[in-house]
Amino acid sequence: MSQSAPPPQPGPVDANPYAQQAPAGMPYPPQPGAPGMPMAPVAPAPVRGNPALGLVAAVVAAVVAAGLYGLIIGGTKHEIGYAAVGVGFVIGLAAGKAGGRNAVLPIASVVLALVSVYFGQLVGEAMIGAKATGLSFSQVFFDHFDVVQKAWKQDADLLTFVFFAIAGFAAFSAAKKAAR
Repeated sequence: MSQSAPPPQPGPVDANPYAQQAPAGMPYPPQPGAPGMPMAPVAPAPVRGNPALGLVAAVVAAVVAAGLYGLIIGGTKHEIGYAAVGVGFVIGLAAGKAGGRNAVLPIASVVLALVSVYFGQLVGEAMIGAKATGLSFSQVFFDHFDVVQKAWKQDADLLTFVFFAIAGFAAFSAAKKAAR
C-alpha cells in the first residue's frame, strides 16, 4: 500500500465504508401501511379527584360500619376499640379511594366516623335493651329512642370518648393515605 488515502467509495461522503450498500433499485413494490394504529391504544388514567363520589362512598361506608359496630356491641355487650378503629379506617379508605386528593374529604370522614361510632353505640344499646326487655330491636330503637339515648349517656365513660377519638384519627389518616 503505497497510497496515503483510500480510494474513493461510491455513495455519500459520510457513509460507513464497511456497511452493506443498498441495492441499486427496489426489487419489489412498497407494501401498503397497516390500517389504523399498529397496536391497541393506551388505557386512560383512572379518574380521581371526585369529591362528591368520595362523600357518597364515605356515607355508605359510615352507614354499613355503624350497623356492624352496633352488631358487635350488641353481641358482646362491650365496646371494642379495634372495631372503632375499623369504623374510622373503612370510612376514610372509602372517601380517599373514591374521592382522591381533596382537602374536604379527610375532615368529612372524621365527622362521619364520629357519627357512625355514635349510632353504632346506640344500635348496640338498643340490641342490649331489646334482649333485656323482650321487645323487638325496631320497637326499642325507633319507639323508645329517648330511652336508648339515656342508657347510652349512663353507660358512657372516658373510654367511650377515647373510641370516638380513635375512630376520628383512623378516618383522617386513612383518607389522607388512600388518596395518594
